[in-house]
Amino acid sequence: MRQRKFALIHRLPRLADQLSGTLTRSYTRCGKPTCRCVHGKGHAAWSLTYMIQGRRHVERIPAQWAEEVERRVAAGRELQDAVKEVLAANVQLLVLAKQQENKGKKRKK
Repeated sequence: MRQRKFALIHRLPRLADQLSGTLTRSYTRCGKPTCRCVHGKGHAAWSLTYMIQGRRHVERIPAQWAEEVERRVAAGRELQDAVKEVLAANVQLLVLAKQQENKGKKRKK
């Protein structure tokens, strides 16, 4: 179990430009009666939704940044998943340590 934990730690991505949150694309209408958006989906608008100190924030993202921001959000998700795995391994190790200690106490009696 400990070997698995340290293998997970070594696999953790280096903390750099990861982002937390969700990048979404929505469509809006500009309101101009002669614009193509009157009859179609509308104009694509990108936004990043994220939490800081329990409060939700939404930031508009320029269309030319969308691909890079999506890559950074995916990297952030991978980092969070890897950290959750390490934390789960820590809990399993704690439970095993407790079980071993209880076995040792029973043998001494």
